[in-house]
Amino acid sequence: MNYTGGPRIGIIMGSSSDANVMSGAARILDDLNIPHEDQIISAHRTPTRLSEYARHAEKINLAVIIAGAGGAAHLPGMIASHTIIPVIGVPIMVYNNKNQTGGAPLLSAFGGLDSLLSITEMPSGAPVVSVGVNKAANAGTFAAMMLATTRPDIRRALEESKKARYDSVVAESRRLEETGLAGFTA
Repeated sequence: MNYTGGPRIGIIMGSSSDANVMSGAARILDDLNIPHEDQIISAHRTPTRLSEYARHAEKINLAVIIAGAGGAAHLPGMIASHTIIPVIGVPIMVYNNKNQTGGAPLLSAFGGLDSLLSITEMPSGAPVVSVGVNKAANAGTFAAMMLATTRPDIRRALEESKKARYDSVVAESRRLEETGLAGFTA
């Protein structure tokens, strides 16, 4: 990626097994040409790295941090407790599948609800905004929307993306009308 300026958004995750989900945020930001940096930082296994990252994020003036975590999902809340940079939490349902060979992925005990509740139930003074389970692309879009309040270029790109989604649904609806439901699903 060729960016002008340094990263504006940080994407962090608790484990490499979260990368498949969190890549959704990176794809959105890449499509909008928004610089981001991506790190693996475990709230439980690398707590000093977490506090170092918070200082680093403030030093380079990140605008938003997107933090994905599964299970107890402490990463978003812990990073929020170390910085005033807004944090968007991504609850992750797939749990520790990095050493798995074949078969269905291991899922968190409560299908991601445990992570969602952990992220949304932060105490007063350390808020974290949350998107839905495994919805990292929504986190990337929301982070871009935050930047768009002061960046007309990002605002235009988001408006174009919204129009493209609208046009896509209208085209599908026309196809449904032409073929009928049975033909549409065939």
